[in-house]
Amino acid sequence: MHSTMKNLILKNLQGSKVLVLFIVTSAVYTFMLTVTIPAMMNYSGGMKILDMMPSGFTPQYVMELLETLGEEGRKFYLYRQIPMDMIYPGLFGITYCLIIGFFLKILQKSNTKLIYLSLFPLVAGLFDYCENIGIIILLKNWPDFSEILAHTTSVFALIKSATSTITFSLVIILVIIITIRWLTKPRNAMMQAKP
Repeated sequence: MHSTMKNLILKNLQGSKVLVLFIVTSAVYTFMLTVTIPAMMNYSGGMKILDMMPSGFTPQYVMELLETLGEEGRKFYLYRQIPMDMIYPGLFGITYCLIIGFFLKILQKSNTKLIYLSLFPLVAGLFDYCENIGIIILLKNWPDFSEILAHTTSVFALIKSATSTITFSLVIILVIIITIRWLTKPRNAMMQAKP
C-alpha cells in the first residue's frame, strides 16, 4: 500500500467518524433493501435484479430480466435504483476500510502489514461501480444487447461479491479476536498480580 494511502487511513481511524460512516452506509443500504429493490421486484415479476445476484448471471438471464421489466421497470432501474447504488459502493468502501483499520488499531496492528487487509472493501466498492456501469449501458442500449457486456458485468459482480464476503469475514474475525482479548484481559491481569 502506498504510504500516502496508508497515512490517509491511519489519520481517519477515530471511533466517532467510523460510527457515523457506518450509520450512513447502513441507512442507504436499508433504504435500497426496503424501498427501491422491492419496487424493482414488482416490475420484474419476482426475478432478482442484477445487483442482488452474488453468484453472477448469464446473458440469457439479463435479456429475460430486461424484457420482463418493461419500459417503466427499466426506467425505474436506471433512474431510481442505480442512482442509490452509485452512492452505496463509495460509502461501503470507505466505511469498511476504516472499520477494519479501526479494529486493527484496537489490536495495535494498524502500523503492520495487516493494514493491507483494509483494501478489500475498497476493491469491492470499485467493482460494484464497474458492475453498475455495465448495467447502465445494458439498460440504455436496450433493445440492442451485448452478450459480451452482460458476461463482463457478471464477472464484475462476482469479484464484488467475493471481496465483499472477504470484507465481512475480516470484520467478524476481528470482532471475535477483540472480544476474546477483552474477556481474557482481566483474568490475565489477575493471574499476573498473584504472588
